[in-house]
This record gives sequence, structure tokens and C-alpha cells, in this order.
Amino acid sequence: MTTSADESGTTSRIRSDVFAPRVMSAAEAVRFIHPGHTVAISGFASAGTPKDTIPALADRIRHTRAAGSNFTINLLTGASVSTDTERLLAEVDGIALRMPYQSETTTRQRINNGRMDYVDLHLSHVAQQVWQGYYGTVDVAVVEVAGITEAGELIPSASIGNNKTWLDVADKIILEVNSWVPAEMEGMHDVYYGTALPPNRRPIEITRADDRIGQTTYRVDPAKVVAVVETNASDTATSVTAPDAISTAIAGHVLDFFSSEIRAGRLPADTLLPLQVGIGNVANAVLSGLDRGGYQGLNCYSEVIQDGMLGLIKDGTIAHASATALALSEVGLADLNANIAFYRDHITLRPQEISNHPEVVRRLGVIAMNGMLEADIYGNVNSTHVMGTKIMNGIGGSGDFARNGYVSMFLSPSTARGGAISAIVPMVPHVDHTEHDTQVIVTEHGLADLRGLSPRRRARAIIDNCAHPEYRAMLDDYVARAEAAADAGQTPHLLGESFDFHRRYLATGSMR
Repeated sequence: MTTSADESGTTSRIRSDVFAPRVMSAAEAVRFIHPGHTVAISGFASAGTPKDTIPALADRIRHTRAAGSNFTINLLTGASVSTDTERLLAEVDGIALRMPYQSETTTRQRINNGRMDYVDLHLSHVAQQVWQGYYGTVDVAVVEVAGITEAGELIPSASIGNNKTWLDVADKIILEVNSWVPAEMEGMHDVYYGTALPPNRRPIEITRADDRIGQTTYRVDPAKVVAVVETNASDTATSVTAPDAISTAIAGHVLDFFSSEIRAGRLPADTLLPLQVGIGNVANAVLSGLDRGGYQGLNCYSEVIQDGMLGLIKDGTIAHASATALALSEVGLADLNANIAFYRDHITLRPQEISNHPEVVRRLGVIAMNGMLEADIYGNVNSTHVMGTKIMNGIGGSGDFARNGYVSMFLSPSTARGGAISAIVPMVPHVDHTEHDTQVIVTEHGLADLRGLSPRRRARAIIDNCAHPEYRAMLDDYVARAEAAADAGQTPHLLGESFDFHRRYLATGSMR
């Protein structure tokens, strides 16, 4: 990407004369957003969130409310966005409806208190449902880009998410051109314009994680762009902590599993199959373990790229990583910026409808590794609702990968809240991933390979290998009495007791 200097000596990323007259402040730009509007914004795992326009919108909402008028919007995103940015809108009660994923405390409280509607959705489904009009008209899209080319196309920044869709469907568009994004990032992206609604769909022609099937820029109708806001601000850094004993133990079980699968001839010896890893401490521990496993030339086909992947790319453990966004710490962001030309050759960022596409996930044989809140003794997984009712973040993309992956793994510490909560329970009170989508469960105590097992054998494997020792006797007793019942059936349960773990916690503060 080349840049040009204007007469004042500042550097501009706007290389098209068509857009130059539309440059304005964020405060001016948000005048195009009105109460009741559906607003779609860029951002995925905090990368690429608009830096100035959303704070300016929150300020406008605050002043409107102070004057006695109501002002809310429906907010659509790629996934989570910068928590600081989302909090500004939530604190002024500026969001009436939120979709498809969130991870900010105030927003979560508003949702669980019934003050904000929330639609939890598989991330691969978002673009299609918006095109089909489930959320009405997208009135305004606010999208961060790294620059505008001479031809008027848009250079993506550190995430793509649903930006292609927002630019296509929105009535009006506000662009934030962020000069903080390294100019050398141009070319890292693969924006595919071949998706369509039935009956006009065609195969997604990706057979390798590093295949490119699109272009490096977004297309946009200049007539829809009502404002261009110039910014220079970094993405919010993702918090990364060093692996602890529990996450390291979980990673060790995963790596042992890979070795056993190689011995069984189900995985290639050196390169495995493309990896998908969720965000968090356990995920980073698994990535760190790969560095010690002697693997070379691995590929990742995932949603996000974390710090751990950058190190593995540097040392050759990972040859290529495909995702829809970067989710990096301050150290990771500095590393990316300092070595952007190198990483550009080893990273591809795609729209989330492609990064999470079930057809591609199935074809590539992705090994899916995601976190969970809890699993029951038969392998049903709850990844979203605490005690079955209170949303945490959302299902995100875990379902896209779990149902379609070659191997579907769910990872979690065996307990939470200092041992007061067991991650293995008789029955989960909310199901995100059924037993049919769960092949492997891992905690620090061991790994349960559920493939080929009937429900009763699944229960034995999960309790013996994954449950915390303090809870095994309780789970054993439940299973024994359920199986002894006259009408035990294929999947034995004691319906009068199946949620006693949760009821006990709500009553006493512990499942013990």
C-alpha cells in the first residue's frame, strides 16, 4: 500500500478522489444514524472495531437521552467487538437488539436482565440470515478499513468478519480509515464474492488452508458512502496469560491423543490435519504444546489467530493460518507490526461465512478444539448458559466446526469457582452441542474418546476420565441408580434428580 501526503504534511490512506470530499469528524458522521436504525459494524474478537464513530454515537445517544428522548439501535457485528467500545453503547442503554455474539460485561448484564434482546447465532449463518431479511433493513454500516485504493476499493484491516456483507446490504456506509493498521497488511486478505442464496449456490473451491479464491479488497458502491472518518488508533489488545498447570495438563492430553491417532493411521504423522482452536488460556496451551511435539508444516483453518500461532509460524511449526481476524495481545500486535511482510505470506484473512463454512470445514477435515462450560455424562455440551439461563458470550463459531469437523473436541477444566462447580454433570440444563456433535471431551484429569460408544459406555468414559475426583462418586451413584430403574432405556436418567447439581449450587453455592 502506498500513501500520499496532503498539503498539511499528514499522510492519507485515501487514494481515491471520489471519497476525499466525504471526510468528516466522527461527531458529524453519526448524524446519519437515527433512533431505531439497524447498525452493522466491523469488528471480530476486538480487531477492526470502529475506533471513533461508535464512541461518538454513544455520546450522541447520551445527549439525546438527557434531552428527554429515547435513542436505541439494533447492533449487528461479526462476533465480539472491542469491549471498551461496546460498553459505551450498553451503559447508555443504546442497544435494543444485539446479534450474533458478545463478550462485554455490561451488555451481558443487560441481556440477562431482559433489558436488551439478544439473538445467539452460528457465525456461519449470519450473512445468509441478514441477506434474507430476518433483521430488516441494515440502515447504516460502520466499517473500519486500512485504506481506499485509486479505483475506490477498500483495503481490509485486522479483521474481515461480516464486513463484506455489511458493505453489500447497508443503505448508508460510514468508513473509518485507520492509518494505524500497517500499510504492508495489504494483500493478506481473501474476500470471496461467489457466495449466493439457494438455488444459485456453487461449491466453495477451497481444498487447502492456503487456497485463495477471492480478491484482496472489498467492493463498495461509492454512492452509499455518506462519510469517511480518518483515525489512527490501535486495536484493543487481547488479554493473554501464560498456561497454568490445568491448561498445560489439558494440552498434554490433546497431544497424546494426536500421537495415538497417528499410530492408528487416522492422522498424518507430521502435519496432522488443519487445526481450529478457540480463544483462551487452554487454546494457547495447546498451541504451545504443538511447538514441543515435533510437528512441522501444520495448517490452521480457524476463526482467529492468537499470539501462540505467530510463534509457531515463525519457527515453521505452522506453515499457514487461515482465519477471519487477529486476536492478539500487545506483544502480539507489536510482533505482527514489526514482521508484517513475513506474516503476510503465512496468514490469510477471509469473510467469516468462508472461515466458518461447513462445506469447507468438512472437506478439509478440520480438527476442532473448543471450550465449554459443562458437559453431561452422555456428551451433550453447554457452552453458553450459566446454570442453564444466564448467557455468557454466545455459541460463536464452535458449532460450525464441531458438527462438521473431522474430530470434534471440547476442552475445559473439570471444575470452576474453586471446585464449587463441576464441569461434568448428570444433565446439562442448556444444550448447544448435542452428543452427536461431541467426539472427544478433555479436562486436566484425562480424555474421553466417545467415538463408537453407546450412551452407557459414554457415561463411564466421561466420568472415569474427565470428572473431578470429588464428583465421581456422586456421578457414579446417579448412573448406577438410573441404569437400575425398570424403565432405564437407551439413555438412563433420573428425571427428578437430573438437575440436582445445579439446584444444589443455586441453593448452597456449591454442587458438592
